[in-house]
Amino acid sequence: MRVRKIIGCCVFRMLLFIVIVLSRFPTIRCVDEDDYRQNGDPALLSSITKIVNGRITNMTRIMSNDIGKNWGFCVKDLDSDWNGAFNYEGNIGFLTSCIKKTKGDLTKRLCTAAELRFFFSSFGTRGESPGITYTYIKPNKNCNLTSWISGCEPGWSCSVGKNKKVDLKSTNVPSRREDCQSCCEGFFCPQGLTCMIPCPLGSYCPLAKLNKTTGTCDPYSYQIPPGQPNHTCGGADLWADLGSSSEIFCSPGSYCPTTTSRVSCSSGHYCRMGSTSEQPCFKLATCNPNTANQNIHAYGIILIVALSTLLLIIYNCSDQVLTTRERRQAKRREAAARHARETAQARERWKSAKDIAKKHATGLQEQLSRTFSRKKSSRQPDQLKGLGQLPPVHPGSLGAPEQQSATSKGKKKDNSLTKMMQSIESNPNSNEGFNLQIGDKNIKKQAPKGKQIHTHSQIFKYAYGQLEKEKAMQQQNKNLTFSGVISMATDTEIKTRPVIEIAFKDLTLTLKGKRKHLMRCVTGKIMPGRVTAVMGPSGAGKTTFLTALAGKSTGCTMTGLILINGKPESIYSYKKIIGFVPQDDIVHGNLTVEENLRFSARCRLSADMPKPDKVLVVERVIESLGLQAVRDSLVGTVEKRGISGGQRKRVNVGIEMVMEPSLLILDEPTTGLDSASSQLLLRALRREALEGVNICMVLHQPSYSLFKMFDDLILLAKGGLTAYHGSVKKVEEYFAGIGITVPDRVNPPDHFIDILEGLVKPKGVTHEQLPIRWMLHNGYPVPPDMLKLCDFDTSASGSTHGKPGDGAEEQSFAGDLWEDMKFNVEMQRDHIQQNFLSSKDLSNRRTPGIARQYRYFVGRVSKQRLREARIQLADYLMLLLAGACLGTLAKVNDETFGSLGYTFTVIAISLLFLQPSYARSQH
Repeated sequence: MRVRKIIGCCVFRMLLFIVIVLSRFPTIRCVDEDDYRQNGDPALLSSITKIVNGRITNMTRIMSNDIGKNWGFCVKDLDSDWNGAFNYEGNIGFLTSCIKKTKGDLTKRLCTAAELRFFFSSFGTRGESPGITYTYIKPNKNCNLTSWISGCEPGWSCSVGKNKKVDLKSTNVPSRREDCQSCCEGFFCPQGLTCMIPCPLGSYCPLAKLNKTTGTCDPYSYQIPPGQPNHTCGGADLWADLGSSSEIFCSPGSYCPTTTSRVSCSSGHYCRMGSTSEQPCFKLATCNPNTANQNIHAYGIILIVALSTLLLIIYNCSDQVLTTRERRQAKRREAAARHARETAQARERWKSAKDIAKKHATGLQEQLSRTFSRKKSSRQPDQLKGLGQLPPVHPGSLGAPEQQSATSKGKKKDNSLTKMMQSIESNPNSNEGFNLQIGDKNIKKQAPKGKQIHTHSQIFKYAYGQLEKEKAMQQQNKNLTFSGVISMATDTEIKTRPVIEIAFKDLTLTLKGKRKHLMRCVTGKIMPGRVTAVMGPSGAGKTTFLTALAGKSTGCTMTGLILINGKPESIYSYKKIIGFVPQDDIVHGNLTVEENLRFSARCRLSADMPKPDKVLVVERVIESLGLQAVRDSLVGTVEKRGISGGQRKRVNVGIEMVMEPSLLILDEPTTGLDSASSQLLLRALRREALEGVNICMVLHQPSYSLFKMFDDLILLAKGGLTAYHGSVKKVEEYFAGIGITVPDRVNPPDHFIDILEGLVKPKGVTHEQLPIRWMLHNGYPVPPDMLKLCDFDTSASGSTHGKPGDGAEEQSFAGDLWEDMKFNVEMQRDHIQQNFLSSKDLSNRRTPGIARQYRYFVGRVSKQRLREARIQLADYLMLLLAGACLGTLAKVNDETFGSLGYTFTVIAISLLFLQPSYARSQH
């Protein structure tokens, strides 16, 4: 208790001492501008200046919501932008000068938040006069039509009066009409407001001076109001955008550390408009005194030289790089093919040796059994037991002595082959060899997965191994036994494709707007697994028939019925598994044969298919079309010759074959090919048909051997009418039944086409009556306008139809023009529906997405551009020269782009797009 009393006594004495000391000092209170105005003490000036600067800084929080709402689209960070414009720390000398000039009345002249909002809202109200753009300030409490004091003039301001406080956060415009005088230096006073706003950093706001020649206040170009001799030029009158108030910004070639001082830019530095400090020039750049931009011509020259050097390197080395890469890949491919052939040959020799050994052992055993069966001795069981324990006979030990000596001499040479055979014997299911047994169900199970094969060598070994296996199976298919046929028929692992069967009934195509029949009353069916030929004279509608089946006919009205697999479905639902080969070439001339096929396979095969299987598909197509010798050759363009015309045609077909279609439609694929190339192509198509592919093709003048390779024939007469549709084997029998026989040594298809063309006139029938004969033969209804061609109904035809010219009225020019316009509109509509309208996908194939296809496209275009290095070099040098000329001619300011900048930009973009459009027109 005694300690507590002592502590309490000490605290009481200490507090009493503090009170006595404070009573000796005068009263302490906050300093404001009223103290400076009353006393004029210079010692208070710095404190007051800091207080005023703090109030200006606090305007950020007051105006943040309004600025973000109205000007947020051009203000990224409000605090940093506001500080960059109104943070005067270290440069508040203009505030001190203004406080002296206004005698401590500065805060009563500053704009409040309400007045700032009023000023910013007037930015949208603009006026223009010749050479001048100005901003209207709406009438307000202090400046209106009934009250216009001197403080409302540009460059002048007023105070709220003595003994009145101003709240900068106020939402109401205060009454400010007393003690009007010119605006302080470093501030701007807009016309229509009686308050002052500090100029932002980067601007130059000195006091205006009267130009007696023009009568305006320079540099702000406003006039003194007439009739007021005491009114002088004030400060700045407006701060807005660069277009309407460029005179308030610090001029180019100078920098303004404060809003009241301007310093010329020194040598080695540059100062753009509105700079607060000078910027040093880059290395290799030159800057003269009072310059706004640095001279960077050296960098332009370096850039042009570097780009030109790079283009020259690409021009000289691109072909070498691509050639070297293709050569390395060709070596790996050849090694893989050689390895596959050696493996196949070794397996064949091994199998033959084993068969010989088995036959020899069986014959020896039968001979010994016949010899020992004659003896009746007690040692017979032991001898037969010994025969069962004969040592195994090696296949290499059998044969003539000469063969054995040759084998011993080449033992070292065949060491690698021996190792290969040992590996095959130890692991017969390895990827090196293959099983020749027809209908082997383990082929797909034993095939390696795509993830396990990742190198090019492994992929090629897998592909060529499968190709050798297919060759061996085809060889054995020629001499199938009954059990082999049964095994193939019952094997469910044999690869097949989705089946597409197309049936059509009374298919008629009429040209829109012209009322002209392109094809009439075509009825029939094309079936999977068969190759159908479409033949006929010129103008018979063969291509029209194929485009109608493929769903590519535009500008036509189609009637009749088309069934897909017996259902009335749209052909577009199967477009992912339908291949169409047009008459014109669709290959890329600056790509090789293999690259064209590989690009098509990547984009159109299933995205789930492993890469080795895609390579296998490409290799199979190359081999089946006989393109091995030109696989690494460029297809060729008009300027640069490549492969031959026949090989080019086969590449067109191969592009569609690599996507493994279920329906393949070809328009004159054998045109321009010789007989050998045509047979090679048709053999490849027949191999496709073995997998269930429905193949239909237009043919011109086939040879007899080629004609016999087709399964079905569709013979069209002029007008798109069917003259025959059926098996090729029965076409001669059908025409013989109507009195048309093929003369000796005349090709049957040529003879039939000559008849349909009218060149050959058989007895008893005309070429116009052949479609009628086919309709009557099959029981199809005959169109009424064709009944007159029937021999038995001439009277009916005459009564039904009048003269050819009856009822035909010639249309006027306006009518013809209207019909042509309708026809063009309908064609465009059909084109849009065909290319952009989606349909239900029934193909059961998921092709690569847009991102992956775009990656393939970029790779293809890059390779094409590298092969066109000379054209690219000329184009890019032209662009560099055009850019240098535009850069020299264009005198665009850094502060504003202007219409001139947009003009030069349009020219530059036009030149940029001119190069690819020109290149595309050349191809």
